[in-house]
Parts: sequence; C-alpha cells; structure tokens
Amino acid sequence: MLGSKLDLITLPSSSPPTNSTTTLRQNNTDPEAKWIVQKYGGTSVGKFPVNIARDIVSNYIGQHKITVVCSARSGSAKALGTTNLLLKAASEARQRHKLFNGSGTMTPSINGIFRRSSETSPNSPIRRSSPSPSSPSTGALTPLITPQTGQSQPEFNVTVDLIRSEHMNAAKASVKNPEILQELEDEIDRDCDWLRSFLFAAQVINEISPRSRDNIIGFGERLACKLMTAVLRDQGIDAEYVSLEDIIPVSEDNDTAPEGSLNQAFYDGGCTPRVPVVTGFFGHVPGSLLRQVGRGYTDLLSALLAVGLEASELQIWKEVDGIFTADPRKVPTARLIPIISPDEAAELTYYGSEVVHPFTMEQVIRQKIPIRIKNVENPLGGGTVIHPDPDIEVSPDDGLCEVPVAMSQDLSPSNDELRRNKRLPTAVTIKERIVVLNVNSNRKSVSHGFLAGIFGTLDRFGVVVDLISTSEVHVSMAIEDNLSRTTMDRLVEELKKSGTVSVHREMAILSLVGQQMRNLVGISGRMFTSLGQGNVNIEMISQGASEINISCVIEGRDAVKALNLIHQSCLQIKPEGPRGRVGPWLF
Repeated sequence: MLGSKLDLITLPSSSPPTNSTTTLRQNNTDPEAKWIVQKYGGTSVGKFPVNIARDIVSNYIGQHKITVVCSARSGSAKALGTTNLLLKAASEARQRHKLFNGSGTMTPSINGIFRRSSETSPNSPIRRSSPSPSSPSTGALTPLITPQTGQSQPEFNVTVDLIRSEHMNAAKASVKNPEILQELEDEIDRDCDWLRSFLFAAQVINEISPRSRDNIIGFGERLACKLMTAVLRDQGIDAEYVSLEDIIPVSEDNDTAPEGSLNQAFYDGGCTPRVPVVTGFFGHVPGSLLRQVGRGYTDLLSALLAVGLEASELQIWKEVDGIFTADPRKVPTARLIPIISPDEAAELTYYGSEVVHPFTMEQVIRQKIPIRIKNVENPLGGGTVIHPDPDIEVSPDDGLCEVPVAMSQDLSPSNDELRRNKRLPTAVTIKERIVVLNVNSNRKSVSHGFLAGIFGTLDRFGVVVDLISTSEVHVSMAIEDNLSRTTMDRLVEELKKSGTVSVHREMAILSLVGQQMRNLVGISGRMFTSLGQGNVNIEMISQGASEINISCVIEGRDAVKALNLIHQSCLQIKPEGPRGRVGPWLF
C-alpha cells in the first residue's frame, strides 16, 4: 500500500528566501482555512505568469490555502507550444540518425550524471523544491548520453533549442530578481540537457515506448511549474515546486494497476505553509497516461488534489469569463452562465466546447466540490460554477465561490433572471469539421451482422462516432474530420463491404443543451422550425439518451447563422443586459 511507504518520502526543509531582508508571504496557517486548488492552462502560464502571481494568488493566500497546478506553457505562436514541440521532438527521435562512425560501431559517450538536490535523498523522489536557494537542481538521476564531438547533431536538438529559448525568454520577461532568475535559467539548462539525453537514448535503441512518451510530454509541466515557482517567489510569495511524476508506484507489469491509494496522511504531510506549485503531469499509469486520459490530464490531476485536500473549490483559470450560452465571437447576444450542472458541462464538452475534462468532473462532483471557471485577465469576475445542484443560488461572496472580498465582482445575470429562464435550454454549441458517412446495406432483407461489421471497421481504424442515426438497413454517422485522405479512403473501402457508402464533408454538429429540456414540450419543434425558416438544411437528427441534448448535422457554411437562429428562438436571450468579457469561448 502506498500509505505504508510514506516514511520513504522526505520533504526538503524550508529555507530562507534568496533576499534575507524580504519576508515571503505564505499560505494561511489557520487550521480552519480551506484549500483551494487553482489550475492554470498553458496559455495563461505562457502569457500571464506575473498576473497570476500578483493579481490572483497574492489575493487568495491571505484567506485560504492555495495549491497551484500548471499545464505546459503555450509559446509565442501556436506551433511553439511546449507540448506540440515535445511531440515533434519525440517523432524526430524515432527517425534513424547517423549514430555510427566509419567502422560501424556506435559512438555515444557518457559525460556526466544529472545532479541531485543536496537536500533530496535517493529515497525521496516525490517533492523537489526548485527553483529556490535550497535545491537548485532538478533532482533527477539520469546518465547524460550525447553524440561525441564531431558527430552530426540529431534533428530533435533544434526542437529542444526552441523549447529552451521560449522558456528562457519567458523567464527574463517575468523574473526581475537576478538571483532567482539565475537559478531558474540554470534549472532550464539542466532540464533541457536531460531531455536531449533522453531523446538521444531513445534514438539509440530506436524505440519510444508509451511510458517514454509520457516522460517526454511531462517535461513541459515540469518547466512550466518551475517558471511559475520562480515568478511567485519574485513577487514575494513563498512557493515551492512539487513534482508528482513518481507519485504512482508502477509495477513491473505495465498493465497492472498499482496497489493502494494516496491517503489523507500523504496530503497532510506533503503541504507546508509554502504555496505548492504542482506539475499537472503525475507519472505513469497502466497503459500510458496519454492513452488513458489524453492531453487533459492536468485537469484530472487538479481534481484528484482537490479531493485529497478536501478543497472547498477547484478553480480552472482560462482566458475567458466562463461558459457562455453560445460562442460570443459568433453570437453577439451570448451571455455568461453563472451556474451549470455537470451533465450539461459534459455535453458541451463533447459537442465542441473545451469546458473541463470529463474525468475531472467525475472526481470532484462525487465529493460535492464545485468547479469554478474563471478568467486570468478578469479575476474580479464571478466565473461559471459547475455544481451538482444547479438550482443553488450563487453570489460572489456566499462561501461557495470563495472569492476574496477585494475581488468580488459579478458579471453574470441576476438570480431573478435565472429563475425566469429556469425552464429554458442552457446553451447552444457547434462542432465544426465534421464528416457524415452514410452506409446502406446491400441486402434487401435483415442483415444480422450489418451493424456489427460497421462498428468493427470503425474500431479497427480508431474512429469515434459523435452522432449516429440507424434503421434496419441504413446507418448515418457523424465523425470528426481528423483522418488523413489516405486513411479515409481505406475506411470507406472497408465500409463498402457492408453496403453502399456516401461521404459528406464540411459539415457541422449543432447541439442544444439544457438540464430542463426533458420537461420542455415542443422544444424540438421550435428548434427545427427555426432552422427551416432560416433556410438551413438538416442532414441528420439525433437526441441523446440523457434527454438534455438535441443535436443535428447541418452544412458547415450555415454554422454561424444556425447558432444565432437557435440562440434567439430557443434560449430567448435579449441583446441588452450584463455580459461577460468576450474572448475565445470555450471552443
């Protein structure tokens, strides 16, 4: 059991700040103070690290105990996002390189050992306080294997250089204290050396296993958290870098789940008055973290922390005020939704909006912990709360939202207005870049294996069906247009074994979502009548078993028009009234 191994986890002792004349602010030490877990996305960490430290964390630690979770930072351009660059480097490492000299023998050299923190013993893999004066190293123990001098450098070196330069530039722009900046720059250099060594070793053996890919992807979270730790300390907050990459013990059998679980003693012993900055990457899981969870694993980690710490709230900080009734970039009358149910949030996530990873909601909602989506650029806003009881009345200072008094400002509709709209749908969303596959059975009578053959083919190609409409001898399926042209052609050829196939590209899924829709008589008729009056052709109709979602497939060119038609006719929201800040919606 992991709980019995707690004696092996030793935490680095607190040390005085770099500037001994400055007293760093710490978390509230009142036993009654509640934890709040704040998760920051990659774009927020990339663009607003100083704002996060100065305007958000600084205002919360006086009343609460704060844990910060960071995703890998986004770069100055989309192509320079850390995760994208790491995936590119992993792909480059899989390509064969000239690793052999003229005699045909390999010529790698071992030029050192990755240094350990002076305060971290070999039996303490969990927590590393960095960058701070007490432990400036990464704490890893890995041979540095690199090509000898004179050999051509692998392609991934250029990619690693990009990652390094992006983080070095961010460090210089965000950290003013020269001592903290120097420690952070040294840390970035050491981490990038480790990454080069890891990629070179993978290239030598010509293999990147799922576990190795997880390690490479997790590198982005480590750099982001070290950057955020340095920024917090530079802003006068006593922060500590915490790596959870070894928190889950992995058995020799990669497909076997680890025994035991993290108990409360782990969380109680692992959190000091310092503000922990925790990596969103939490190590190896059976079958690979990327495969089992996907790139939303940082949301899941923050949820697990919230449950373990018995937090009063999980906050997801983005670059928008919360969840809107529609995309404000496409629907000018879109309104901020102050509170939404987990089922509604899940439907919106599935049909186009990036709300919260479904695993995240499952963990915290089970423990009655609300999730609040807030805006890094507008920390005064109340945001959107995902709560198991959507009928609860929310105000910015009622104890549920946990917004400090100095930060209490609400841009959401009033509770009176919410009661008036209680029985209306909650939001309308669109999912573009959809392909519709129609399959007609080539048999006139019932074909017992018709559906089984179709879904077996989709499974072999790894295709996920978003919407489906079936009859005895006909199937219509809406899937994302993310397959290459060659793969799509092969898929169609396989489906032709079951019947005639037609393909319709450049389609979109329009979804109307609402917890109360199951009790609304005539809402489907109103939706489709509005589309018909707007001359929007409907290719396919589907209603989920949960009865909180009605979806249809339309042509992609009609997406914006359809959004506005349904938003006006079904949600009945007037143009006037308070609005949230318009930015990229959760799409």
